[in-house]
Amino acid sequence: WHVLEHVHDLQGYLRQFHAILAPGGRLLIAVPNYTSHDAKVYGEYWAAYDVPRHLYHFSPKSMDILGRAHGFHLADTQPMWFDSFYVSMLSEQYRNGSANIFGAVWNGLLSNLKALFNRKKCSSVIYVFVKK
Repeated sequence: WHVLEHVHDLQGYLRQFHAILAPGGRLLIAVPNYTSHDAKVYGEYWAAYDVPRHLYHFSPKSMDILGRAHGFHLADTQPMWFDSFYVSMLSEQYRNGSANIFGAVWNGLLSNLKALFNRKKCSSVIYVFVKK
């Protein structure tokens, strides 16, 4: 989990995944979602931007485009509920200089509530790709 945003040769990794999977094979990728509620709340302090360790930032739309460009079909998405709280806790610390547990829990909860109606709005999303 949470590896793709760290790799230097993103296109090369996806080509390699495609090469080693059989047709119909599944590729699971989990990455932070910069279109989440908590990303909007914390802005530049959103911990999942994590520059310079995160070389890439993804949205559900960009992940779908990336997958299609490498011969994959996006079959499913699943939210990573816990990440909303964890990322919010780190973001509170970055923004305020200390951990505000109440603020982190509140913003994590709001992020997850919004994601209940659209799982692609969760702080981190698991993408299930199928090789065409």
